[in-house]
Amino acid sequence: MRTREGDRIAVDDSAVDEGAVIARVRAGEPEAYALLVRAHTALALRAARALGAGADAEDVVQQSFLKAYCTLGRFRDGAAFRPWLLSIVANETRNTVRSAARRRSVVDREAALREAEPLIPESVDPAHAAVARERRAALLAALDRLSEDHRLVVTYRYLLEMDEAETAEALSWPRGTVKSRLNRALRKLAGLLPPGMDIRERAAEKAAEEAAGEGAREGVAEGGERDERRG
Repeated sequence: MRTREGDRIAVDDSAVDEGAVIARVRAGEPEAYALLVRAHTALALRAARALGAGADAEDVVQQSFLKAYCTLGRFRDGAAFRPWLLSIVANETRNTVRSAARRRSVVDREAALREAEPLIPESVDPAHAAVARERRAALLAALDRLSEDHRLVVTYRYLLEMDEAETAEALSWPRGTVKSRLNRALRKLAGLLPPGMDIRERAAEKAAEEAAGEGAREGVAEGGERDERRG
């Protein structure tokens, strides 16, 4: 089981402080790096497959973890490891696809994503399961018709469910660029998706969730400042 809170992750129900793990690796304890590998392998595989690595996804992820380890000395203290790793995964995937001189078909990518995601429970109505599969295939087909930048920002925000700040860090873009490119990508997707399927509804939900989260964090910070003044 893997959960996340701030810069702490839980692997097999054991809390791991990413900053502390990275400090241990830098201090000469390379075996501690395995904790980061275990925590992020599943997401890294999903990212590589979603971005087109296909059958090469495992090799891409292994190479990405190796590059991350070798450049850990340049990792910025206090930054989140996940977006930094996924930026490496994206670059490795891009290099792999280009060096092989091919683009993965929609069918290949849909199958790869299905392997990386939980199976649809048997209790789900077969008709609903079929609709879900059709919608996912339609989304991937539409994504293939977007530019690379637009495909990347939609993949990171919605297929990998990263927030705006993480997406900006992973893609090395300003947050304003993430927002503007995402808006343009969603408008283009709206014209490519079947009637009744609009990813912008999910975009609105996600924006509302993030705004609520930021508001709650600001409220906590303001409360702390008031407490300090009273003290």
